[in-house]
This record gives sequence, C-alpha cells and structure tokens, in this order.
Amino acid sequence: MKNNETFIGKVRSVTGNTLAIELDENIHSTIPIIEGVLYRIGQIGSFVKIPIGYIDLYGVVTQAGSDAIPPNLIDQENRKGSRWIKVVLMGERNGEKFERGVVQFPIADDEVHLVIKNDLELIYGGVDKGKSIVVGQVSASESLSARLDIDRLINRHCAILGSTGSGKSNVVSVLLEAIATKENFKKSRILLIDPHGEYGSILKEFSQIYKIGADTLKGEKELAIPYWALPFKEFMKSFPGKLNEKQEEYIREKVLQKKIESSKKLIPIPKEEAITADSPIPFSLFQLWFDLIDIEQKTFNDKDLTEEALIEQGDPVILKANKYSQASTNNTKPYSNNRAAQGILSFLNLMRNRLLDQRFKFLYQLNDLSPDLEGKIKGDLDTLIQDWIGTENPISILDLSSVPSEIMGSVSGSLLSIIYEFLYWGQNLDVGGRQTPILFVLEEAHNYLKAGEDSISSRIVQKIAKEGRKYGSGLLLITQRPSELDETVLSQCGSVIALRMTNSNDRGHIKSAVEDSLSDLVELLPSLRTGEGLIMGECVKLPMRTKFNKARESNSTDPLVSKQWVEKTIDSNNYKKVIENWRNNKF
Repeated sequence: MKNNETFIGKVRSVTGNTLAIELDENIHSTIPIIEGVLYRIGQIGSFVKIPIGYIDLYGVVTQAGSDAIPPNLIDQENRKGSRWIKVVLMGERNGEKFERGVVQFPIADDEVHLVIKNDLELIYGGVDKGKSIVVGQVSASESLSARLDIDRLINRHCAILGSTGSGKSNVVSVLLEAIATKENFKKSRILLIDPHGEYGSILKEFSQIYKIGADTLKGEKELAIPYWALPFKEFMKSFPGKLNEKQEEYIREKVLQKKIESSKKLIPIPKEEAITADSPIPFSLFQLWFDLIDIEQKTFNDKDLTEEALIEQGDPVILKANKYSQASTNNTKPYSNNRAAQGILSFLNLMRNRLLDQRFKFLYQLNDLSPDLEGKIKGDLDTLIQDWIGTENPISILDLSSVPSEIMGSVSGSLLSIIYEFLYWGQNLDVGGRQTPILFVLEEAHNYLKAGEDSISSRIVQKIAKEGRKYGSGLLLITQRPSELDETVLSQCGSVIALRMTNSNDRGHIKSAVEDSLSDLVELLPSLRTGEGLIMGECVKLPMRTKFNKARESNSTDPLVSKQWVEKTIDSNNYKKVIENWRNNKF
C-alpha cells in the first residue's frame, strides 16, 4: 500500500475519535497530481482515509504542524522535524455506502491515504436527489455539486453566519431559490422577515412581497398587521409612554371587556371563558380610546357624580373626545371624576397621536381588518394568514423596511407569534405545520434576538427553536454578529453555514454552536473567499467547504464606487423627487 500514490502517513495515536497522524518522510510532494487533479496534503478542512479491511474510515483534518503532535510524543528525539496532522473521524464506508459515525477505530501504524475525487463523490454524492437541493460546488472538487438534505436543514434549524460583505445575502437567495424551484416541492412554504427590503428584487419570480407603501403595479401587497391580533403586552408597546402596573392592568381589563363584547358578533361565537386580553379577537381601538379618555376627563355638576357637565359631544371615529366643563379646584362644581380616573390622560394623548401617525397605518388603519365601533369586521385573521402563507408563490417576503425602528422588534416578534400560533392550533389540519411545514427565515436576526433580552421576538424564536420541529416549523437565522445573538437559539441550530468571519469574538460563538470535534475548523473562516462557506452539521454528511452559486443581482450588492463616480451628470430634478418619496414613505 505504501507504493500507492495516495499514501501519506500512519496513525500514531488514537484518543477517542481524534487521531494524531505522522506524515511519511518519503512523500515526494505535498502537492501531488493524481489522475490529472492537483491535491494538497494536510490542508485544514480536507479529508483523509484510513482503510481497515473491507471498511474505509474517513476523517477531517483540523490541525497541522507541531501543535498536532501528542504531548506524550513531543519530546521524543525521533519526532523532531517530522510533519504531523490531527484528524477527527467523521464516518465510514461499508460496501458502496457512506454513513456518518464510526463503529471501528484504527490502531497505531494503520495507513492513512489522501482522499481523492472518487472518495468525495462517495461521501457527498450519496444524498437522495429527491430530498436535497444544490447550492454550489464542493471547493475540493468543483465538478461535485454541494447538496443539502432539506429535511435536516429545516427540521433541525440552520444559521447562516458571516461578516459584512462575505456573501450572506447571496447564500440565502441561492438556498431559497433552490427550494422554490424544486419541481417536487409543490407545497413549500417559506416566510422571510426582511428588515431592509433587499430580497424583493432577487426573489421576485418566486415570492409575494408585502410591504408598507406597496407598489401594486409591481405585484406587491400592502402589509397589514392587525393590532387586535397582537399579544396584549406588544399591543401596549406599540404606543409611547409608560404606565405603572396598576394602570396597565386597568387597560387590560378594558381590552378584555371590549373583546368579549365584540366576540358576540363573530361566527361562530367563541366561548367567553376562553377569551383573554391576548386572544386574537377584533375590537374597536378608537372606541376603547374614546371610552378611556372620557373617564379621565369627565366632570359633573353634582357631588354625587350623576349629572355630567358635558359641553360638546365627541366622535370616536375622528378621535375627538367629549368636551366637559373644566373641574373646579375649590370643591365647587364642576366636580372631577376622581373616583374612576386612573391618571392615564397623558398616555391617552400620546396614544391618540400614535393613532393619527400615518407611519403606523399598517397597525391601526386596516381597511377590511379594521373593526367598526361595535367590533364588527369585514375580513378576519384567517384571510390574512392565508394571504401570507397560502399563496401560490412558495416564498412570502414581509418587507419591514418602512416599519418605524422603535417598534421593529415588537412587530417582527408579533408576526412570528401570530403565524406560529396558527400553525400550532392547526397541527391536525392540512394548513397546519405538521402536514404543511414552513421555514421561517430571519434576516439580521441579531437586531431583534439580542442575548439576554426578554422580548417577544426572543421568546417566540426560542420557542420555535426548541419546539418548532414537532409542529413543522423550521428556522433559518442570518446574522453578521453571532456574538450578539441569543446563545440558546444558536445552540439549537443543527446546521451552520459559516462564511468569512474575521472577528475572534464572533468565531468563539460559532465554536460554541458546532460540535466540539469541529471547533478547530472555525479558524478557517478568516481565510475563506467571498461567496465561499463552511457547511457543518445535520444537513451534510461531512463538513463541506463550498463555493456557493451566484444569485441574481440584488439590492444588497454594494455600489461600485469606481464605476458610479465616473458618471458626471446628475438630474437635478431628482432632488425634488427624493423629498417627495421621503414625505410619502415610498420609493
């Protein structure tokens, strides 16, 4: 076997699944050419083969040089100047089938061989094409397609991590397009939370886009998120101002009362005992505001507080409160409503301003999803969710680029909560997650999944990460700052696609997210090319260094300064057009 051109050395030490291998001193070249293909011996992330009878063991090189020498051998005289590599065993070939995991282990002096193209085809080529997608080429052999197991990718969750400019958006686009264009995936459902509006152009052929200020001529739909479907705490967070616990509970009771009253107008009528302030039941927010502020401002002409000192009738439709005579300060009429008032007048004034703010129309002015003053509604939540995840297009893009930053985290978390709750309660039906799974794609996840933050977005994503696979909900997280991401969520990602990453703190968090035996491979990340990544975990049989396909041109592509600055003429009329776009919140 030593005469074989693939022979590179021998096993010298076995510790669990980690091998110390001494390269043979008679190797003619560390860059051999085998069957016309150039290979490099001892490259971090490359593979080796250890033949044991009818079985071949395969391992990945995680370390090279003197650091790979076992401590008990490092001082021996005959080891000086020798070349070593450390290898982690990953799987074995039995017959013509490769399987992850190792049953037998090598012993000292077993031969080690270079893995060549045929071996790579055995390792990576055995994936069922019917349940896998192609995202690029294996870097070690660019004629070999990089395939991902779609079941394990989605069911076990995945994170795409990389520095700015490393090609994250390209990888996301390539991956989602591969799913969307898969011929036998006719019921695929993907929900993409896009905080910057960068995927609409690149994935427009396969997606339905929902955004604030939608351009209907481009096929976009207006994004509407009904306030009455939000959990109570997130509903309150949509308004500025702070309340103490007693005041918040007071409003909770009023909201519950409104939901119970308006529930009587639904068909079928829900059970009253099942209704809470969190229940997705429509009610009139304008009427709620009118009733609350009326209690705060009401004055009376008698001490028994029975005769109201009303001057002018208000109108909840236009958020105009009833006008009363100003309360006296010397214990004469008109008397204030101290028995019922809660001291929330300033909060209610801020609430009114928010309801009139056109930037928040997507929450409070909802057309068919806006209840009338009695709580009656033309549409309902089922039609909205069907529109989001039941369309013919496999991808639904919720473009949040125009959502005010102060409520971005709350809105994104509430969206996920609404849809996940729908999938949970529909688990026994064909529209639920168990029978029609869904993939949640969260771009810029670190913005609303910060470590240690008790927000609805963190709570719901943790819930999906821990329980989602039981109900057909998969996660795909994309972030450039894994160190800011909640570690609980990151640790639940069974697959990691790591692109170029130069920050040592971020690499440390990636190490904690992958299995211990592969942590040394993370040190490869600073040297990866743009558009190249290391795929590790459940969705591949072995760690795969991959050159990803190139997606279509997208809005995330950086402008080329050297090209753009060459153009000398600028249309001065466009300055006016920009101000018009700015004022109308529309491009």
